[in-house]
Amino acid sequence: MPSHHLLLEEPIRMASILEPSKPNFFPAMTKIVGTLGPKSRSVEIISGCLKAGMSVARFDFSWGAAEFHQETLENLKVAIKSTKKLCAVMLDTVGPELQVVNKTEQPILLEAESLVTLTPDQGKEATSNLLPINFTGLAKAVKTGDTIFIGQYLFTGSETTSVWLEVREVKGEDVVCLIKNSATLAGSLFTLHVSQIHIELPTLTEKDKEVISTWGVKNNIDFLSLSYTRHAEDVRHAREFLSKLGDLSQTHIFAKIENVEGLTHFDEILQEADGIILSRGNLGIDLPPEKVFLFQKAAVHKCNMAGKPAVVTRVVDSMTDNLRPTRAEATDVANAVLDGSDAILLGAETLRGLYPVETISIVGKICAEAEKVYNQDVYFKKTVKYVGEPMSHLESIASSAVRAAIKVKASVIICFTSSGRAARLIAKYRPTMPVLSVVIPRLKTNQLRWTFSGAFEARQSLIVRGLFPMLADPRHPAESTNATNESILKVALDHGKTAGIIKPHDRVVVCQKVGDASVVKIIELED
Repeated sequence: MPSHHLLLEEPIRMASILEPSKPNFFPAMTKIVGTLGPKSRSVEIISGCLKAGMSVARFDFSWGAAEFHQETLENLKVAIKSTKKLCAVMLDTVGPELQVVNKTEQPILLEAESLVTLTPDQGKEATSNLLPINFTGLAKAVKTGDTIFIGQYLFTGSETTSVWLEVREVKGEDVVCLIKNSATLAGSLFTLHVSQIHIELPTLTEKDKEVISTWGVKNNIDFLSLSYTRHAEDVRHAREFLSKLGDLSQTHIFAKIENVEGLTHFDEILQEADGIILSRGNLGIDLPPEKVFLFQKAAVHKCNMAGKPAVVTRVVDSMTDNLRPTRAEATDVANAVLDGSDAILLGAETLRGLYPVETISIVGKICAEAEKVYNQDVYFKKTVKYVGEPMSHLESIASSAVRAAIKVKASVIICFTSSGRAARLIAKYRPTMPVLSVVIPRLKTNQLRWTFSGAFEARQSLIVRGLFPMLADPRHPAESTNATNESILKVALDHGKTAGIIKPHDRVVVCQKVGDASVVKIIELED
């Protein structure tokens, strides 16, 4: 078989598999989003997560009160100060999620082949044959033969904590279902998922809007993860809502694709959103299992070509209770990196898992190994071909910087940027070396006060593969004179040296604006 059919051509040598991995300042180029919750909210654990490689902290509002999340966030701030590791904040909305309400919190045993009724009457108590739900329109949305899944951690696919129902008949507002497998539901809320059915609920619910305009505004969230995004209109609506909330007009919106509806409108959604989260748990229920990989590969490729971050979820479920991932999971993480994912999102694994720090550490190590054999050459050619000619000014500069860095074997690319766009474009071409994006703060005013921009832009690159931000000193004059650039460059080089990614005699590629011109230059360092 000709070797050009292999994905990993040159870099892979069998002997190198047994060589121990070298420790790096940046654990991996691929970023890790960790969900903070009951098992990962102390300053000590969060500090461990940051040191292990978490660069975005996700707050999931489908459970827990705002006060609980606020305490966790305050602990995150303390951990950031003590570890000196930057971390961005992501707010995850509930969206049109259907839930079964179990007020007594007693475990509910459901027996295979018996019947259970789903009712919108939330005043009733949850029992083995009656489950109250938070949605009155279910009876109108489903028909006989439809599939419904219910479970607290439904999307792990565990058949002992989640149940599969088949709709038997609709009685008024109630839906009578046949139970297909025996399971025990434990806890106060379970998610209910109707396969491939449109649910008439807004994507950004009133509860979500309230959380964003209070907790989100107070904490200047960097990312909004928009659950159950089904149309481009959902993203536009969310952006319009954020634009009225002061600083949140800068918040990046990541569309979470969780069902066939989102998949069908993927191209339009990608155009509107700042990034995409592939929620494979829910997708795996809406799609036949054998189709999930195909969507993942196609979606990640489209994100790569658009230069927008792709985030993949549900990678090491077994680490919720175990210290090691399964072999399949370890391979899956590596494949997500080889597909081109920017970040891996950990949910239950860090939220309620027993080993949040170890999970982040192991996922980071797998990502780093996969990056070593990532076929950058093939990817670069494919991206340049996709972008086509004539290239835009910025795109041409970004691709040239990456090509130059690879040709001269530079140890790092340093990019000066104020909006973060130039640095993201360089990252789009997936250089094999880290990109230090030096964010130059801009002075701006709202007629009442003067403020510096830059913090948002710096933190928002923490989800992009290979981008590592640092904020330049705002006391530098805004005009990019040569003297200014030289002093900022010195700070960036010193930062790289301290981090151990730049050594004497290394070559460094610098991408910057001088006046109206964009310049790519190669520096060879002295002793």
